[in-house]
This record gives sequence, C-alpha cells and structure tokens, in this order.
Amino acid sequence: MTYEEYLDEVTTLMTERFDLSDAAAIKYVMRAQASDFFTLHDDDPAMRTQDRAEKDAKTIFEQRNKSKPEIYKKK
Repeated sequence: MTYEEYLDEVTTLMTERFDLSDAAAIKYVMRAQASDFFTLHDDDPAMRTQDRAEKDAKTIFEQRNKSKPEIYKKK
C-alpha cells in the first residue's frame, strides 16, 4: 500500500480497536508522523503491511495513553 494508504489504515484501526473518534485517531497519527514515527515506513514500502499497521496502531495508542489507560477500553 502507499504511504498515505498506510496512514489511513493505522487511523482506521485505531478507531476500530480503541473506540476513538475519527478526529482523535487522526490527531494521534498526525502527532506520531510529526515525531518521525513513520519515517522508515515512507522510505521502505515493505514496512507498510496490514500486520505492521495493527502493531503500529497499538503502539501509538499505548504511547499516547501511558498515564491514562482507564479512559479508553480496548475492543
């Protein structure tokens, strides 16, 4: 998938798995992108897999919510 499709997939997974609104999930992904979380994904298309998107969605969500895990329920 393209880099943009990959970011869309990570965002969609976050809304599905962590009961986030679209706006919240987009915010999380944009912040991760701004902090260079996806830099290697942009350079290496082999990193843009469904399995990797699922792992990245979980990692981004957990990193952003370390101090408040009780706020969101995982599905």
